Amino acid sequence: MFDIKRLYPAKDLNDALRALADDPESMVIAGGTDVLIRVREGKAAGASLVSIHELPELTGVRMEADGSIVIGACTSFARITADPIIEEFVPYLGEAVDQVGGPQTREAGTIGGNLCNGATSADSAPMLLALNAELTLQSAAGKRVVPVTNFHTGPGRTVRNRDEILTEIRIFPADFQGFGGQYIKYGKRAAMEIATLGCAALVKPATDQRTVADLRLAYGVAAPTPIRCTEAETLAHGEVLTDALLDEIARTAAAHASPRSSWRASREFRLQLITELARRAIRSAWTRAGGVF
Repeated sequence: MFDIKRLYPAKDLNDALRALADDPESMVIAGGTDVLIRVREGKAAGASLVSIHELPELTGVRMEADGSIVIGACTSFARITADPIIEEFVPYLGEAVDQVGGPQTREAGTIGGNLCNGATSADSAPMLLALNAELTLQSAAGKRVVPVTNFHTGPGRTVRNRDEILTEIRIFPADFQGFGGQYIKYGKRAAMEIATLGCAALVKPATDQRTVADLRLAYGVAAPTPIRCTEAETLAHGEVLTDALLDEIARTAAAHASPRSSWRASREFRLQLITELARRAIRSAWTRAGGVF
């Protein structure tokens, strides 16, 4: 049963922002794969919904003159995975969102909704953290830019205000050029599964192809929010990538994580996953970037 008080299909972004400003009880809906579940479960019963589904100005992927990749927040997971720009420059992001749910969810669900839901298990979040993505939030009062590293504030919570819409996600060329990437999702099932743990790694080799110029390591479900493991990352900078270094990075990541026990997995098992997935993801990303062991 869907207890919906009102559904307003916005004509464009400005119309949606006006509707949110005029009704203090309203909330945004895009793909609906998260919002409608909350309505059905009674957590958002009697909702007044403002639909931004497939608004042209919020949909699609483009590359700007400075080489930045801009993803509209209402772009579906399936469209991101198949986009030529994503495939050429950040294929690992397309692979990450291709692990969300099943085919129907990926056709309907949006990358913006995945972030705004605030879940630590969001498959898009670790890779966007590793990519240092910037998020544009807009309301009737104006717009602001928030680094994705500052977006999540707690379980199911973000800095986005009720009357704000996440309009776009921006990735700068310095954060993807020369990098190889890998996202590994561990779950009890191979598909249609919420992550028990997710790990994203980006690695950039130096010109000798043996020394690490840059490493990014991020996790989902390793803490109450998606996290970057900066303490582990700094261990690799300027170092030759070896099995011993991978082990040290993995141990450091686990030491700075704070996973919890749940019905999906114990804290101890998640700590084991943090170390093992770090080694696997970094090794794969390194190989993809042309690094040599």
